[in-house]
Amino acid sequence: MTGIYGRSAELDAVGDLLDRVRSGHGGALLVAAEPGLGRTALLHRAADGFTGGGRVVRVRAVAAERGVPHSGVHALLSAAGVRGTADVLRTGLEPDRLAELLRGAAGEARSLLVCVDDAHLWDTPSRAALGFAARRPESLRGVGLLLSVAAHRAQDPEYAGVPVVRLAPLEDRAVAALVDELLDGSACESAGGVAGGGADPAVREELLRELRYEAEGNPALIAAVVEGLTPAQRTGDAPLPRPLADGGVLLRTFGGRLAGLPPETRFTLLLAAAAQEPAPGAAGADAAVVLRAARAAGIGSEALDAAEAAGVVVGRVEGAIRFESALLRRTVLAGAPLSRRRAAHALLAAALGGEDHRLSHLLHLAFAAEGPDASLAAALEEAAKVEGSPLERSWALARAAELGGDGAGRAARLTAAAELAGAAGVPRRARELLAAARQAAHEGVRGRAELVRGTLALYDGPVGDAHAELLVAAELLGPYDPERALAARLAAVEAGWAMGDMAACLAALGGDGGPPARLRGEPGASYDYRLGLYAALCGRLDRAREPLRRVLRRAVGDDDPVRLLRAGAAALVLGDSAAACRAGARALALARARGMATLVPRVLEHLAYAELRGGRHALARAHARQGLRGAHRAGLGNVVAHQHAVLALVASVEGDAGAVAHHVGHALAIARPHGLAQAATLAEWAAARADLGRGRVAEAAARLGPLVRPGPRRGHFGVRMLAVPCFVEAAVPAGLCEDARAAAEEFAVWAALGADAQAPAQLARCRALLAPESEEADVVFREALRRHEEAGGDFETARTLLLYGKWLRRRRRPREARGRLRDALVAFERCGARPWAEQTRAELRATGEALGSRREPDGVLPVLTPQQLRIARCVAEGATNREVAAWLSISPRTVDHHLRNVFALLQVRSRVELSRLMDRADGTGAADRLV
Repeated sequence: MTGIYGRSAELDAVGDLLDRVRSGHGGALLVAAEPGLGRTALLHRAADGFTGGGRVVRVRAVAAERGVPHSGVHALLSAAGVRGTADVLRTGLEPDRLAELLRGAAGEARSLLVCVDDAHLWDTPSRAALGFAARRPESLRGVGLLLSVAAHRAQDPEYAGVPVVRLAPLEDRAVAALVDELLDGSACESAGGVAGGGADPAVREELLRELRYEAEGNPALIAAVVEGLTPAQRTGDAPLPRPLADGGVLLRTFGGRLAGLPPETRFTLLLAAAAQEPAPGAAGADAAVVLRAARAAGIGSEALDAAEAAGVVVGRVEGAIRFESALLRRTVLAGAPLSRRRAAHALLAAALGGEDHRLSHLLHLAFAAEGPDASLAAALEEAAKVEGSPLERSWALARAAELGGDGAGRAARLTAAAELAGAAGVPRRARELLAAARQAAHEGVRGRAELVRGTLALYDGPVGDAHAELLVAAELLGPYDPERALAARLAAVEAGWAMGDMAACLAALGGDGGPPARLRGEPGASYDYRLGLYAALCGRLDRAREPLRRVLRRAVGDDDPVRLLRAGAAALVLGDSAAACRAGARALALARARGMATLVPRVLEHLAYAELRGGRHALARAHARQGLRGAHRAGLGNVVAHQHAVLALVASVEGDAGAVAHHVGHALAIARPHGLAQAATLAEWAAARADLGRGRVAEAAARLGPLVRPGPRRGHFGVRMLAVPCFVEAAVPAGLCEDARAAAEEFAVWAALGADAQAPAQLARCRALLAPESEEADVVFREALRRHEEAGGDFETARTLLLYGKWLRRRRRPREARGRLRDALVAFERCGARPWAEQTRAELRATGEALGSRREPDGVLPVLTPQQLRIARCVAEGATNREVAAWLSISPRTVDHHLRNVFALLQVRSRVELSRLMDRADGTGAADRLV
């Protein structure tokens, strides 16, 4: 049996139930999940962990007996060893009788855990008796009921009021841990029990990338896929199967949900699944179209009733038929013969007749076609030019390629389809289409294919490889498609920037490696962007300003999100974070409106970074979290790394050490193998700033030194100067004054360029720190504060105030120090910088300031565990469960579980009541509670 991964909140809930039973109390818990998500494994773990002298009774429902009254209770009582079970049932089972019988079955053990798997398959009277007992924990003294049901049956009336734990699909980290265990186990078996024959690392990475799309976090399906790999596939000597989860695997895992459905219902489900085949990411199938097609086959709308009752579809909401999961939809398609699928598509095509749905109509005709059809292929290609989402257009071109025969036209269509699939956020599909296109003879088509490959690698692969592929694409496309050739060059610039290679950026910008005057191109936004960026990279910001400002002026009212994204980058080069945010916000709205699933996370990455540069940390976190989710969905691993780096920087301000470590670890795990120097520099900077916030100056200086010093190991050329003020602040008290002075001198040259609004104030602060014994430091600190007023930004201003206050206190000027430190404390609290606020409080106390301290919890609060107390205080502040989870570096489900226990222990019914109770118990205000 494999381990259980990613179920901390669920295991906590089960653990609480077991603790109550061991202590002589009773209780029940309902575990609801779809097939394969691990509800049976959770019951096994609970049974194995119920130690301490208690009894365990395990029962699994039998579907064939659901029509036999009381068959479920009979099986349970028999397994528990209750004598006279048949007589009890023959005379009638009173509502409270089951709990009494189970208490008696505990015997001398005095405690009993009852695990009923698939309780939804029990007969109706048995479910009613079980639910009646489960809702009354006071009658289950020493007895625990742990029941598992299918997800859609958790709302059954019999289980109303029973606490429920719902198992969600596994997240990426849990999937990786499960795959590692499965690969290790498979390796040992294949090597005759000898360890050390594990999977090739490249195979593991490919497996994880593909499972993200094919397994959708379902552990049973993941196990079926990995255990089905041959030794040669695990070592990389043979390719992985395509698809990983074929029809046989899907049917073995989920086919049981469909087996008992009537034939009319199964065909209607096939129609609904086929309707979504060209757009699997859609919210559902159009109910009107599906039912119209079903009527044409002589099937009424009532055929769907059985599917709804079985939980295969979740109703017809807002005109859509939605499958309970995409895995069930794929299983429906996998279980149908090709002839039935073609028949379903033909019916859907007929139901979609008319110009209003031309592309969808043609797509279903294409899926129904049995052989080549040149006229249908041409019609599909024409329709794809004017309508449909990027993914639908991709499917149309791919089907046109299949129907239109071999030759250059086929390769061109497949390449265009791959380009659209990449834009739609389905990189796996894009790679499959490129592989099907093979090597095209025409250089223009080959160049377009290289552009797609390079773009895919740019956002999910080694960026050095992407840079090379994109330059090849630009050369091939130049004579045939200048617009795409330019797009390839600009993407190569992006790759060079990501890997921190200035020479690579300049080569891609110049085309022939020449100076800015020799850049080829017509005057316009792209030309000005290249000209300005070239000059900036050469250290001539004076020459870069005017062309980059022209880029920003043209961006006003622009409706191209890609050009707007470049305008935002131009604004950051100019040091104008507000303009970068305006351009990014417009680009985001346009990208979302056009369904550009790959572009949206990239825009959010730029927006998050721009907000961070402007000192707006909360907004940066919001954008980065959205971008992280979108990047995961679209398979943009490199964008994931950048979002984690931004989140790490935000967490380093707020002082959440767990969150910093979490995000830094994720960022570096991708950045290092993919050569993402920018993301790695930001992540290392975040870790160092977190050390600095906790007063660990030696550790911070050691981390930052390699990032800011000249030489091959230095940080990213566009980011490292931003970290210099932190380095100076850490290096001076750590005794590295010469290194700090050298870094400050280089920072002074960079600050003079005007590329960052905060730099002049930070430079003055650095100079004050480097002259601690001089009275001149007083003047320089004041100059720094004056410049902060011009630039704004609470966090940087507060850091200067704190350092100035420290200097004043050490110069025996406590009255002046207190004023500066009070201002710093307010500013740190305003931006949620907890460790910096604590440093400031310590300095204030050292000046003789009498600060109120938080009283130890009294009254009812001691009944809470430390974790529950932390969660209660955060919630009392008004934080959402997700915000608390991010703050404490735990999952939202864990927060929800602990919060339910807090409510029960404190006997409150709402967050408002909890907040009032915390205020009374703590005897302190909100601001003090958070720190």
